[in-house]
Formats: sequence, structure tokens, C-alpha cells
Amino acid sequence: MAKCLTKEIYAKLCDKKTSFGCTLDSCMQTGVDNPGHPFIFTVGLTAGDEECYSVFKDLFEPVISGRHNGYLPDAKHCTDLDATKLRGGNFDEDFVLSSRVRTGRSIRGLALPPWCTRSERRKVEKLSVEALSKLANELKGKYYPLNKMTEAEQDQLIDDHFLFDKPVSPLLTSAGMARDWPDGRGIWHNDAKNFLVWVNEEDHLRLISMEKGGNMKAVFERFCKGVQEVEVSLKQRGCEYMWNEHLGYILTCPSNLGTGLRGGVHVKLPLLCKDKRFNSILESLRLQKRGTGGVDTASSDGTFDISNLDRLGSSELDQVQCVVDGVELLVQMEKKLMAEESIDSLIPPTK
Repeated sequence: MAKCLTKEIYAKLCDKKTSFGCTLDSCMQTGVDNPGHPFIFTVGLTAGDEECYSVFKDLFEPVISGRHNGYLPDAKHCTDLDATKLRGGNFDEDFVLSSRVRTGRSIRGLALPPWCTRSERRKVEKLSVEALSKLANELKGKYYPLNKMTEAEQDQLIDDHFLFDKPVSPLLTSAGMARDWPDGRGIWHNDAKNFLVWVNEEDHLRLISMEKGGNMKAVFERFCKGVQEVEVSLKQRGCEYMWNEHLGYILTCPSNLGTGLRGGVHVKLPLLCKDKRFNSILESLRLQKRGTGGVDTASSDGTFDISNLDRLGSSELDQVQCVVDGVELLVQMEKKLMAEESIDSLIPPTK
């Protein structure tokens, strides 16, 4: 945000408001409060509603381009949730410990979490719970509102690693996402505990498919089925997701526009991670790494959370395929290093 904002842009936009009353100042607040690091850039900008991306596009578009690999203002995004097209996706479980695909969705006609009123947040919860209650068969499940959760339910959700906490990151609190906590927030999961929906966390909905082991194909199939069935159920209630052909699915943070998808695995790479080329290999594969504890955590034993770097400009299928192909190559490299063989022939060209 700070790199893209000029005095001229601010002067042009500072007095404008969306129909929800959201201002440029409210969108910028998290970037103003959290200047960050000179060499580590966060977005510094959030949307209070869907209209922010058009009313304040003179600032949002340069930020989007900077975050999404030069994405152009006239570019069109593509969506593809056909899991049958995925090639491969059954990883060697000696290396891949778990697989996960998640995304976010926003309900059109309601303000986003940084700007919504308490009544709007409760409406999101009501609509979402009604829609989720209609899921059947392998997706049938139960909703747990945070403000009515028993201690036993809370302990179980913590044990299952499902429970999300009150936002404490200044990036989120400055944006206004912790207001009225925990009112209107909750967690839904199916009976098998491998499809999960967070309601009113950073976005209206966070939809997650996951399981232990290396069967990313099954995880993606469940993800596509769940996301589409929730959408069908919401449409039966007169709702639709925020989406347009330029930005794809509209979410709170510009970093998640497009698919909003993060497909990742926890994978053991204790030898490869010591290679000085490790970071450049990931970059060439359009992958990113985190510690297994989540954002801003490091790995102490060579186990990483590896996921897709891109969100906007390519489809869900393409992004998960990128993870599948990239992780297969990383595991192949690790095996060669275990056998004390060179990996030079496997190094991908720099993009």
C-alpha cells in the first residue's frame, strides 16, 4: 500500500465512500498502523465491502498487481473446480504427512468483516448455518457457535486443530476484524472431520478440506464437491458469492483474490532444505514454504508446509496441479540426496 499510494491518488479518493459507507482511510488503516519491514512486504490494505475494489481501484489495482505477479487491470481470471482433471496427487507418505486445500468465500450484498455491522455478521452466520445444515452424506455435519460452545466441545475442537482464536495479529485487529468477538463466529465440520468451514473469521467463510497422509487427490475432490454444494445451498436461499471475471472470488485481503486457494502439504525435506538453492527451487516452482505451525513460523526439523504461491490469474485446478507436480519433484530430490546422489539434473529453470 505505501509503495503504491501517492498524494494524488489519496486526494482523488479520500472523500469517496462506497454504498456501505466504507472509506479509503478504513481500507488503509492496517497499513498505516503496521509499517512492516523494509524488505518484507505485507499488503497493508483490506476491503470493507465488494465495492472497495471498484470505488478505490486507483489504489487497489496497483497493490493487486504488486502482490499478484504483475496482474493487469484488464486481465481476466479463470475458475475451474473440476477435480477429475487433476493428474497424480497420491504422495509418498514416508515424506508427506498431511494434505489440505482451503479457500474463502464472501456473500454478495453484505459488508466484509473489517466493516460489517453486528447485524450483518449475524446474517452471514444465519445464512451460512442454514446452507451448511442441508449438506448430506459424506458432507453432513454440525455447527459450533463460538459464543455457545461448551468446554468439552472447545477442548475437542482444539485437539482436532479446528478452533480459530480471536485475532491478535495487529494486521487483523487494525483492520477491524476482531470487533464484537466472538459474536457471530463459529466452526462447522462434517462427521468425518475432513471438511471444515469457519464462519466470520477473516472472511465470511473459510472452507477447508484436509486429511492426514498424502492423498491430495481425494482432498481436492472433497474440496471441489463441498465448495460447490455450499454454493448451491446458498443460492437456494437467494444468495450468491462475490465474484467477477477480473478479480475472481472477492475476499477481504487483496492477497486472496482470484481463487483464494491455498493447497498445501506438510512434507519432510531435512536434506533438501540445507541446499543453498532450496528457496530458489521453490520460487521456480511457484511454491512457498512455512513452518508447520502456520504463518511466520520456521521449521526446526526439516518439515515444511509447502503450498502454491499464486492465487490470481490461474484456476483452482492449475494451482493444485502446481502443488502436486512441485511436491513430487521435491520428494524426488530428497530421495536422491538420501542416496547421496546429485540433484543438479532435477533443478528447474528459473522463471
